[in-house]
Amino acid sequence: MAAKIGRTVAESTPSWPEPVRAPKGAPNILVILFDDVGFSDFGCYGSPIRTPNIDRLAAEGLRYSGFHTTAMCSTTRAALLTGRNHHSVGVGCLANFDSGYPGYRGKITREAATLPEMLKPHGYRSYMAGKWHVTPLTETGPSGPFDGWPLGRGFDRFYGFMDAETDQYAPELVRDNTPIAPPGTFADGYHLTADLVDQSIRYIADHLADAPETPWLMWLAPGACHAPHQAPAELIRSYDPVFARGWDVEREERLARQKAMGVVPPDTRLPDRNDGIRPWDSYAEDEQKLFTRLQAAFAAMLDHADQHIGRLVRFLETAGVRDDTLILVMSDNGASQEGGPLGFVNAMGPFNFRGEPMAEKLARIDDIGGPDTHSNFPQGWAMASNTPLRRYKQNTHGGGIRDPLVVSWPKGIAARGEVRDRFAHASDIVPTLLEVIGVGPPETVQGVALMPLEGESFAASLTDPAAPPRARSQYFEMFGHRGLWKDGWKAVAFHPPGSAFETDTWELFQLDQDFSETVDLAEREPERLKGLIADWWAAAETHKVLPLDDRFGPRFAENSARFHGARRRFVFHKGMGHLPTDVAPDVRARTYRIEADVRLTGGDEGVLLAHGDATSGYTLYLKGGRLHHTLNIGGQKTTVSSDQPVPAAARRLGVVSRATGEGLNRAFTLTIDGRPAGEGLATTGFVTLISWSGLDIGLDRGSPVADYPAPFAFTGDLRKVTVSMDDDQTLDDEAVGEAEMARQ
Repeated sequence: MAAKIGRTVAESTPSWPEPVRAPKGAPNILVILFDDVGFSDFGCYGSPIRTPNIDRLAAEGLRYSGFHTTAMCSTTRAALLTGRNHHSVGVGCLANFDSGYPGYRGKITREAATLPEMLKPHGYRSYMAGKWHVTPLTETGPSGPFDGWPLGRGFDRFYGFMDAETDQYAPELVRDNTPIAPPGTFADGYHLTADLVDQSIRYIADHLADAPETPWLMWLAPGACHAPHQAPAELIRSYDPVFARGWDVEREERLARQKAMGVVPPDTRLPDRNDGIRPWDSYAEDEQKLFTRLQAAFAAMLDHADQHIGRLVRFLETAGVRDDTLILVMSDNGASQEGGPLGFVNAMGPFNFRGEPMAEKLARIDDIGGPDTHSNFPQGWAMASNTPLRRYKQNTHGGGIRDPLVVSWPKGIAARGEVRDRFAHASDIVPTLLEVIGVGPPETVQGVALMPLEGESFAASLTDPAAPPRARSQYFEMFGHRGLWKDGWKAVAFHPPGSAFETDTWELFQLDQDFSETVDLAEREPERLKGLIADWWAAAETHKVLPLDDRFGPRFAENSARFHGARRRFVFHKGMGHLPTDVAPDVRARTYRIEADVRLTGGDEGVLLAHGDATSGYTLYLKGGRLHHTLNIGGQKTTVSSDQPVPAAARRLGVVSRATGEGLNRAFTLTIDGRPAGEGLATTGFVTLISWSGLDIGLDRGSPVADYPAPFAFTGDLRKVTVSMDDDQTLDDEAVGEAEMARQ
């Protein structure tokens, strides 16, 4: 009813808009999205890793054995958030670069609404904690633009990180639209997973205090189990005996458990080892010990996350909202191959051509999972994680795209502990949730006409094990690897990087009878394969997959060059906050100068500028009355110190770095008021990357780059820091690509 306006209040009738309400019975929604967790890694999918809380959710609900993702993190997240294929919404590959083609912008198009944007008109409040990674990283700086950040895409609150990964003890945190320092350190027991669950509980508790009748969406995306694999030391050591027999035995035992659980058919075959994977028994005893510990760190990280998921679920129970909450637990892709054949204790050195020999790995075995490591397990263990599937994350065989999905909703799902073998895809989640809630997708959001949903709801299968199978076919593509599922059949092609696409070999599998893709029927059914390949090309045309692009390094290099352009000078003024690494000065493989404008009082010390963390980076600082510059490459620190104390009257403190022309050697010259004050030589440098941690002035806010206690805040008056770079950068694009891929 419209308001009636008279001359006075007594003559008038007010009117208020009807409150927006969700349909009756609409559940709260809790999405728990793991990172790089393989098909078999949850206990309820065959693993010996302790995940009792996830297992309990499975026992109280459903497990899906036919759930598929997109082979990478940004892409799966785009499909999960929008209910559409990842190329269709502009995230055909990673959020790290914009290739200039419609399917590869690295950012979700405005024509594809996200789940929180779709739910907002129906009264839902939406909260997120954890990993985002569907915004170009060059747009994650302090000036945005913020339209692609979580709050710009429908979430009401956000606490987490924007990049593909972050250090679990010193994360690159953002609250809403502002970078913040972590609320704790490794020394006082801080871990990001615990923090994210704390924030999730806080968001829900605040919501219940303020709007208890209003439904909510909580999207929790922990860093687990993406590298770096970091977890409490005692938890890591507890897994040494569990995995001491190696990946060959582990695969066999996982498959046996999966058959007993009904997760896979009884006749499922274990594929041969993936290409390049050696038998466990071919390694020396000390190598096996190292590989076991690296796997133990992965397992402990998952175990640790499960413990905190249990804490969150118990909170829901205590708050009286568990029965009304639909919980989904899943992974974004298969386990990662990026640890290579031997794994890493600190991957940051090898990425910059500083080797990590076996003797060094073994000497640091007890550091694995700690604050100065960037650990990742060998490919053999990733193969075991994906049991019984072939290949890994990045690939379109089962090991890259078939993932666990647990669904639990006490009020809405009567089944307990059942397994659904129905094919489902990440893009099906949004249509399913909308059907459960009882609403359709909007036609517009903020005046923008929306593209139709492309996923297909599997809501019927939540209550009916005999629900019809997926009617639509589903394509896959990542870095030129291709695949298409249709009516239980799958055509798939592994693409060797750099080779001609027309030389790829297509395989054909009947997944309904060959869960693990071991019997290639291409020669037996050539016409069926030909038809599926034709369907793939048609889907590629429709969903903006073309042009195919298998380049790694060049795409990263082009994006960096386009973003930084001709800029060669950065001025950081006093009062500046944290700067993410992708928008910080690119000092890799070039001449650069750092100069701090200071006012000293005598006895001053602390950091002038620091970029990176304990695993890799550089820093300029005052300590012991002298000026120092430390270059940290994979934990190998080269420090040059001034040959004289810094006088209290000094105003400009700096360093100049130049290549010597001999290998990776770099010369460093410290300066005080423009005059040389000490020289040094480093045999390493930033060849492919600096760090995945960002830059600060006046302190080192994360794990310290050099040998000082963080944050080691500067005690003098730091007015500004200027970084200038020459136009002499020479990068190895392919090496950059390999390092960046390990980041994803």
